[in-house]
Amino acid sequence: MSSTTQDAVPPAPRRLALLRRRTPLWASAAFLVALLIASPIASVLVTAATPGGAAWAHLVRTILPDLLVNSVLLAVLVAVMAAIMGTITAWLVAACDFRFRGLLEIALLLPLAMPAYVCGYAYVWLLDVAGPVQDTIRGLTGLRWGEYWFPEIRSLPGAALMLASVLYPYIYLLCRGAFLTQSVCLLEASRTLGHGLPRTFLHVALPMARPALAGGVALALMETLADYGTVQHFAVRTFTTGIYDAWFGLADRPAAAQLAACLMGLVALLLVLERLSRGGRRYHPTTTRHPPLRPVRLHGWKQVLAILACALPVALGFLVPAGTLLALMWRQGDPFELARTLPFALNSLTLAAIAAGIAVVLAALLAWGQRLHPSPWRAAANRVASLGYAVPGSVIAVGALVPFALFDNALDAWMRARFGLSTGLLLSGTIAALVFAYLVRFLGVAVSAVESGLTRIRPSLFAAARVLGRRPGAAVRAVELPLARNALLTAGVLVFVDTMKELPATLIVRPFDFDTLAVRVHNLASDERLAEASTAALLIVAVGLLPVAVLVRAMRRD
Repeated sequence: MSSTTQDAVPPAPRRLALLRRRTPLWASAAFLVALLIASPIASVLVTAATPGGAAWAHLVRTILPDLLVNSVLLAVLVAVMAAIMGTITAWLVAACDFRFRGLLEIALLLPLAMPAYVCGYAYVWLLDVAGPVQDTIRGLTGLRWGEYWFPEIRSLPGAALMLASVLYPYIYLLCRGAFLTQSVCLLEASRTLGHGLPRTFLHVALPMARPALAGGVALALMETLADYGTVQHFAVRTFTTGIYDAWFGLADRPAAAQLAACLMGLVALLLVLERLSRGGRRYHPTTTRHPPLRPVRLHGWKQVLAILACALPVALGFLVPAGTLLALMWRQGDPFELARTLPFALNSLTLAAIAAGIAVVLAALLAWGQRLHPSPWRAAANRVASLGYAVPGSVIAVGALVPFALFDNALDAWMRARFGLSTGLLLSGTIAALVFAYLVRFLGVAVSAVESGLTRIRPSLFAAARVLGRRPGAAVRAVELPLARNALLTAGVLVFVDTMKELPATLIVRPFDFDTLAVRVHNLASDERLAEASTAALLIVAVGLLPVAVLVRAMRRD
């Protein structure tokens, strides 16, 4: 009797398999989304594989070597400077206790709100030949320009400093988390053996935090290679400026696609080199003892140095450029009255809201599809759908317009042949194409945020709802969706702000005479009207404070 009863009840793994046996149509959406996200990248590779014309041959002979050298040098400089700022500040706030530590721990996130090109515009106005700093030097010394030495801000090192000043928080966040979760046994053993905080940092904490450091540097490098506004304003020719010039200056889409393919290859090479350099080493602790890290109290000159080391990146990446923009806006600001300025903000907010809403819905479908119906193929599709964040916006813009243009031309030719009507451009140069480019670029951010939130929800809650008779969709809506609300909100905020700041994809894909705040700032700065660009730039920075607030809330909760 007992054996019969046991046979009637399937074992636990089998019961869960029966609950998840039927795969609904929405759970298979990952494959369609992955196909759509991969289509711009595939179109770039296919177009780049075609034989190059005269324009491509001219680019290879003249500027391609400079583009490659400048892009690599810029990436190396940004990686070094951002790694130094991010790791040192993360170690100080994690392992040391000093005055204003709590305030600086939060303030170090503020440069995330400052787009690199906005920071660059502010520093150019401040430090250029006609800027107030050099004017003050000439007034105090009586020297004329050329009779004194002053570093050239519009240079490759200057552009690297601007990018590093706003990108180091990626490294700071990841390394701070890695330092806080490291085994205290190893750190205390290093201190017992006579090593001070600097040697413990260099020989124990930093090597163990290498995966976090590598992840932060990789994010900073992706943003560096994707940047257009900063390098264009600083007169540094990189692949992104080359793609833009080939697209608009030479009107040669195949040449732009081939430059985009070169840039994709450079990004892939950097990631592969980092993975190969890591080898087979592991970085997890070998002990289960994880008491809280006890910060060491600093006094005297050590405390002063720690405060300066943490305050300097905040000043470089946020306080100085934000203060400069506020002063410019107070003095002059945008010459347009409010009625003519609002459309730029409305365009930016509309595009960002649409892109964020669609990205959250797609990310939820991908994350819950893999959670409820896991499979290697669906996991691979999710990873493909998240690849867009590693691809620069200029590459995605070129890749998105090529298939759209082919579709529009084919449909127009068919309508002309059948009905004698011209459909024109239905997708190319429209808001739909621009939103699609944003989704390709930032869907990976939303997927990561949603998946991170779902990992904190116990699967047993869903199983309990199913056992009580709830259908899978109803169980997700009733149990898991409310618990993942903060993760969905975080994903939406991150995509919203990234869309507001995105410049290269917007410049290439946007409809004619459709300007956003980012485009407005770029156009005014390109005409050296930096004071007039301050209003729109400050609006972008104000919106950029949203994800900083989300991160601050998460840090305090942890």
